[in-house]
Amino acid sequence: MPAWEWAGLLGLLGAILGSFIAALVIRWPQDRSVLAGRSHCDACDAVLGPVDLVPLLSALAMRGRCRQCAAPIDPLHWQIELAALAIGASAGALIAGPTAIAVALFGWLLLALAALDITDFWLPDRLTLTLALVGIATGLIGIAPPLMDRLIGGVAGFAALWAIAAGYRAYRGQEGLGGGDPKLLGAIGLWLGWQMLPVVVLLAGMIGLGVALFWMLSGRGVQRDDRLPFGALLAVAAYPAAIAMLMLPS
Repeated sequence: MPAWEWAGLLGLLGAILGSFIAALVIRWPQDRSVLAGRSHCDACDAVLGPVDLVPLLSALAMRGRCRQCAAPIDPLHWQIELAALAIGASAGALIAGPTAIAVALFGWLLLALAALDITDFWLPDRLTLTLALVGIATGLIGIAPPLMDRLIGGVAGFAALWAIAAGYRAYRGQEGLGGGDPKLLGAIGLWLGWQMLPVVVLLAGMIGLGVALFWMLSGRGVQRDDRLPFGALLAVAAYPAAIAMLMLPS
């Protein structure tokens, strides 16, 4: 199957899964079920029909508003759907073949974690564990990098950030990293192997500096107590690192 077909199929699957990811990101922190009950408008409680739930197209056709009461719909829905589509399409176009499915799955799991970290500064252990277990599974079926490199990466990723967090806490007497960040980097290591971990951390740091620079240039400024979702930065950095790793000649 040519790359453009992989891109189209995984892009379409990404848009569909994006709807679920968006519901997960919005409802899970509120302790609302993602699977139980039918989707409804949060403003008027009207049950949403199939025409209201077409990924991206429904939001575009209805200009981001409920068809029943015209209340604005959380833009996080279409934003995550678009991101998930881009993840699937890029994996299919740049990697192609069955490996692209694994790369896209990696990206979609990272998307859910990044969105939760951005909106709620929360990296759920269950989702991070899922990322870790699927990483081990893809290594077992022979997708690069080798399983041993992945296992070393998992241990090294967790241990490095845990040590940094512990050192900062001992020196400053306060938390500098969330407890989920070392677990996330460990899970990323189980996908990318130990060799790519410095690249991921460097990219994450550069993205963080870019965000801070944007704040300064936009007039917002940077305060000492500003918080950046480092887990989200790691997630955003890890996906292109995976693409680059698989595209480079071995």
